[in-house]
Amino acid sequence: MSDSETHLPLPKHDWPVMEPGWVWLCGAGPGDPGLLTLHALNALRQADVVVYDALVEDTILDWAPQAEHMYAGKRGGKPSVKQRDISLRLVDLAKEGKRVLRLKGGDPFVFGRGGEEAQTLIQHGVNVRIIPGISAGIGGLAYAGVPVTHRDVNQAVTFVTGHDQSGETPASLNWDALAKGAQVLVIYMGMKHADRIANALMAGGKPADEPVAVVSQATTPDQKVLETTLGKMAADIEASGMEPPAIVCVGRAVLMRQVLDWQALARGETPRNLDPLGRGKPAEQA
Repeated sequence: MSDSETHLPLPKHDWPVMEPGWVWLCGAGPGDPGLLTLHALNALRQADVVVYDALVEDTILDWAPQAEHMYAGKRGGKPSVKQRDISLRLVDLAKEGKRVLRLKGGDPFVFGRGGEEAQTLIQHGVNVRIIPGISAGIGGLAYAGVPVTHRDVNQAVTFVTGHDQSGETPASLNWDALAKGAQVLVIYMGMKHADRIANALMAGGKPADEPVAVVSQATTPDQKVLETTLGKMAADIEASGMEPPAIVCVGRAVLMRQVLDWQALARGETPRNLDPLGRGKPAEQA
């Protein structure tokens, strides 16, 4: 990466200064480095240490050449650093007077344990700054051409996690209620238990032909999108060979990908269906 790319001046603004002994907890977005916020870029340029997660693209770290890069990734089913150790390591670095950037994929407060880390830091007397990021459940689906809200489909969107601290589907979730009340359901970390989740939703009343989109490696060059239905979701995921990380979207908003797959359009492909919801009139007509 050239010197101009790492030192290109930020737009004129009263940018905050990262002080020694502070930890800035920052979302790196779903993958594409271009989805980073300017506050995140400002933080990268000031940090002494960047403590980053498994889902942070390597090219993002290139924007902090002056900093030590410290990996603290956690991936389901694989050997990972314990959350307690990560949180206390942040405390130690701050107490050493370092300018610490904790860089997390997506948004740190959306299924990212950011709240736990920030609470630990504050309990230990460490000052924090929170920098939101684009969550994969919104940005990742947008890159796949799936709007999480669409006026003709839903007036609410529900975000859930596919597993809890035990690694199992969350027992605290009322799947019957979600099946009946969630117009569009966005599931983080749900691939491992896709069969169990699908069965729970269908048992609660969701039809087997409910549209589903699975987006893996969202917003990266390796992004893959599977369009299927709730009844076929688990089998189709297994047959596809797709691997985590992935976002699962359940609901009729998925049908909009037939007209909004903007990456396919950019490759010169034609829309599969200009009216996938069967409204029978142009989109500009309410």
